[in-house]
Amino acid sequence: MIDSSEAFSGVDMSPAEGTETGRRWLITGGCGFIGRHLVAELCRREVERVVVLDDLSVGTRDDLVRAAPHGAVGDSDADRVQLIVGDIRDADACRQAAAGMDVVVHLAAQTGVPISVDSPMLDCELNVISLLNVLEAARHAETSRFIFASSGAPAGDATPPISELTLPKPRSPYGASKLAGEGYCRVYHATFGLETVALRFGNVYGPLSGHKTSVVSKFIRQAMMGEPLEIYGDGSQTRDYIYVCDLVEAILAASSKPNVGGELFQVATGAETDVGTLAERLADALQEAGVDRPRIHHSAERLGDVQRSVADTSKSRDVLGWVARTDLREGLAETVKSALATSG
Repeated sequence: MIDSSEAFSGVDMSPAEGTETGRRWLITGGCGFIGRHLVAELCRREVERVVVLDDLSVGTRDDLVRAAPHGAVGDSDADRVQLIVGDIRDADACRQAAAGMDVVVHLAAQTGVPISVDSPMLDCELNVISLLNVLEAARHAETSRFIFASSGAPAGDATPPISELTLPKPRSPYGASKLAGEGYCRVYHATFGLETVALRFGNVYGPLSGHKTSVVSKFIRQAMMGEPLEIYGDGSQTRDYIYVCDLVEAILAASSKPNVGGELFQVATGAETDVGTLAERLADALQEAGVDRPRIHHSAERLGDVQRSVADTSKSRDVLGWVARTDLREGLAETVKSALATSG
């Protein structure tokens, strides 16, 4: 295993310091892939306190410990990073975690299109009802900013590039649940004055994403097991791939920018990459890292997948002052490097 300083290094983002110091942060799903990177960056910026609410269904306590400075993680409110093991479906757990927090970042969710197709009710429970639990907790705690992790899935079959003004046409229950979440965030700002910001994440990849079911993580696992990279369909479907360190910077920008309550932002690169090209670039990165070049295998298309997805990120640039800075080849090389290091 690698230590936190190596695991969370990768591409040097060298961001300007923001106004995070002195604020108290709640991160739901903070033991997960994005959450751990956010915790690591917040600790680097010496925020006053971070509370993580996580049911440990994906990430673990040890994962969080490796993300934070030595000795920072504990179970009490005296610890710099407090882990509360709880479920976002539990309204009381959400209220306990949100008490006294300045910023809430809601990352915990059901994130798979196939799972939402197999169980739409579960998807709604985890992505809509549970979101309401966290929104209510933030409202009653008088939180100053609420960041909601949305997705490109609400846009569905809309013609790209997708902007915040594009008419949503979700193709899956997952897309519908994320669209509902965006609506509730808007309503909680308009009705209750809660400063909500919804961020539509592109396809996130990067170091320490080995447990994820997203395409980059899946391809790397397959290659390391000597299996072919499995592409659903002919590989012409496109996505907008964003490196996790860039994404964390967007969350931080949204947490402190004034006068953005109730707003929605596309957080991606604006670059459209088809899955076939992604597989070839990843194969290049694997080969350069000493892994045998994997073969590519095509199987049947998946129900609910969209054909094209790429974002118009001009609003994020103009309003948040944020742009993605990591080239796909560079990000894939860092992701492969991390995967090989953690498997050793």
